[in-house]
Amino acid sequence: MPSAKPSWFANINPNVFISTVSIIAIFLALVIFAPDAFSLLTQQLNQWITTSFSWFYVLSVAIFLILLIYIALSDMGKIKLGPDHSQPKYKNTSWFAMLFTAGMGIGLMFFGVAEPVMHYVTPPAGTPETVLAAQQSMRVTFFHWGLHAWAIYTLVGLSLAYFAYRHQLPLKIRSALYPLIGQKIYGPLGDGVDTFATIGTVFGVATTLGFGVTQINSGLNYLFGIEQAPSTQVILIIVVSAMAATSVFFGLDKGIKRLSELNLVLALLLLIFVFVAGPSIYLLQTTIQNAGQYVSNLFSMTFNLYAYQPSGWIGGWTIMYWAWWISWSPFVGMFIARVSEGRSIREFIVGVLLIPTGFTLIWMGFMGNAALYSIMHEANTSLLEAVQRDSSVALFEFLSHLPFSSVTSIIATVLVMLFFVTSADSGALVTDYLTAKSENSPTWQRLFWTVLMALLAIILLLAGGLEALQSATIMSALPFSFIMLLMCWGLIKALHLDVTKMHALQAARITPRAIQNPRSWQQRLGLIMHYAHSQGEVRDYIETTVSKAFSSFQAELKRRQIQVKIAQLEDGLELRVDHQDEMNFIYQVIATQTVVPSFMPDADSPQSYQAEVFLREGGQGYDVMEWTQEDLLQDIIDQYERHLHFLSLVRTPE
Repeated sequence: MPSAKPSWFANINPNVFISTVSIIAIFLALVIFAPDAFSLLTQQLNQWITTSFSWFYVLSVAIFLILLIYIALSDMGKIKLGPDHSQPKYKNTSWFAMLFTAGMGIGLMFFGVAEPVMHYVTPPAGTPETVLAAQQSMRVTFFHWGLHAWAIYTLVGLSLAYFAYRHQLPLKIRSALYPLIGQKIYGPLGDGVDTFATIGTVFGVATTLGFGVTQINSGLNYLFGIEQAPSTQVILIIVVSAMAATSVFFGLDKGIKRLSELNLVLALLLLIFVFVAGPSIYLLQTTIQNAGQYVSNLFSMTFNLYAYQPSGWIGGWTIMYWAWWISWSPFVGMFIARVSEGRSIREFIVGVLLIPTGFTLIWMGFMGNAALYSIMHEANTSLLEAVQRDSSVALFEFLSHLPFSSVTSIIATVLVMLFFVTSADSGALVTDYLTAKSENSPTWQRLFWTVLMALLAIILLLAGGLEALQSATIMSALPFSFIMLLMCWGLIKALHLDVTKMHALQAARITPRAIQNPRSWQQRLGLIMHYAHSQGEVRDYIETTVSKAFSSFQAELKRRQIQVKIAQLEDGLELRVDHQDEMNFIYQVIATQTVVPSFMPDADSPQSYQAEVFLREGGQGYDVMEWTQEDLLQDIIDQYERHLHFLSLVRTPE
C-alpha cells in the first residue's frame, strides 16, 4: 500500500506557531477595539523604559561589541562554523549582498539623507545649522548605523551559526542557550524563547512594511503624481508582499540571493551617480574626515548617555536605534547565520562587522554630505523644509536638485521597493524556521507568514496603529537584550571548551608513528606521495584494513570494560568510544574525493579518492590510504590520547 500523504500541518511546532498567532490576534484586537487606550499605554511604557533603562541598553550594546572583538582576536576566531573541513556555501559577493539587504538596506534609503539633515537642524549638543553641527550630525549618523548596529546582528548570528553548524543543534534562537539550560531548550522554555523571537520578527517586518510604503508612495507621488493616501499604500503593501511571496516560493538560492545581488548593483549605481553628479572632492574629503572622527570618538560615544545635559535627545535617537536593532536581531541574525555556514568565526565577525559597516559609512557619508552641501553652500532651503515636514520625501527632494532626477528617482523607488521585498521574504523564511519542526516546510507554510505580515501592516495602517506597533516592537527589545546577554555567556562558555579541545588535540600527523615498526625512508616517502586511487580501491581498503584495525581496538577496550561501537557509514567506517556522561570519542575513515597534485605522474586522472580521517570536529585533512593495520592503530591511539587529555582538562570534581 502507498504510504499515507503527510498532513499539511505535520511540520508545524504547535507551541510556537499557535502561541505566536494568538498573541498577534490579541494585539490586533486591542489596536482595533481600544486604540486610544493601547496607544497611551505603549507610549507611557516606552517612555518609562527609555528613561529607566537607557544605561542598560548602552552598556549591553557596548558589551556585545567588546566581546566580538575579543573573540575575533583570540584563538576562538580559528573555529569553523561547522566541521573543521567545511567550506563557505556562498561566494563572498553573494554573501555580502545578502548581509547588506537583510540587515538595514531599506534604512539607508530612508535615513541616508534625512538623518544627517535632522541632526543638523536639531543637534544633540551645540548650536544648530552651523559647520560644527554638520560635522556632529555625520558623526552621530555614523555612530547609529555603524559598528554597534552590526555588532548586535553579529552576536545573534554567530551564536546561532555556531551551535547549529558546529554542534548540530536546531537553527533557532533557543539553541544559543544550550550551554546554560541543556536539553530544556526542547521544552516549554525553548518554545517560549522562539515565540518571543517570532513575534519580534513579525512585528518588526510589519512595521517596516507599514512605514516603508509611505516612502514608496512619496516616490510615486513625485514621479507620477500618484496620490499619497491610505488606499494607495494598501495597494503598495499588497504588491510588495506579492513580490516577496514569489521570492519565498523560489527559496533562498533562487529568490532572495538574486534579489539581494540586484539590490546591491542598483544601490552602487545610485551611489556612484551621486558621487559623480555631486561635489566629488568635497564628498571624499568630508567622508574621510567624518570616518576619522567617528573612529577616534568611538569609545566616548559608546558610553555617552548625556547624563549631565539631559534633553531627551538620546531617548529619541540612540536608545531608539539600539532597541530597534535588538528587536530586529532574531530575524537578521538568523538570516545571517543561515547564509554563513562553513566560515571561520574570525572571518564571520570581520565580514559581518566591518564590510557592511564600511559600505554604510560610505553611503551615509556621500548621501548625507551631499545633502548638507546643498543646504549649506547652495542655499537649498526646500530640502531643509521637506525633511522637517516629511522625512519620507527627503531622498526624492535631494535627487530633484541633481541631473537626470526623473531617472534617479525611478531607480530610488525601485530600490526602496526591492529592499522591502528582501526584508519581507527573508523575514517570512526566518519566521517559518522558528515555527516549524524542520527546515523542509511546505510552500503554504512559508507563504502564510508573508500574507500575515501584509495583513497586519494593512490593518494597522488603516486603524492608525502603526506607531503603537513600533512602540511595542521597541519595548520587546528590553527582555530580548537580557536573552542576548545570556547568549553571550553561553557562547563564551562553549567556545572556551572548543578552544581547550583544539589545544589538547595537537596537529594531526601526516605519517604514522613507527614504533616497533621501523620503515625505510623510501617507504615513508611513498606514503606521503599521494598517488591517485579510485573510489573502489579506497572503499576496499576501508572494508579490510581499517575494519580490522577498528575491530582490534574494539576488542582491547571491551576487555577493559569500555563500550566501543563500529558503524557503517555511506562512504566509510566509524569507531565510537562510549564515555557515558562525558564526550564520546569518534574516529572515522571516509572515502573523500581529492585533487591529484599536478606534478604527479597520474595527474590527469579524472577522479581521485583518499581515505581521510574525521574526528568529532570534522575532517583532519590527512590520508591514511596504504597505511598498515598497525599504523592505523597507532594513529587511533594518538587521537584517543589527545581526547582523554582534553576530557581531563575540562573535567570538574562533583
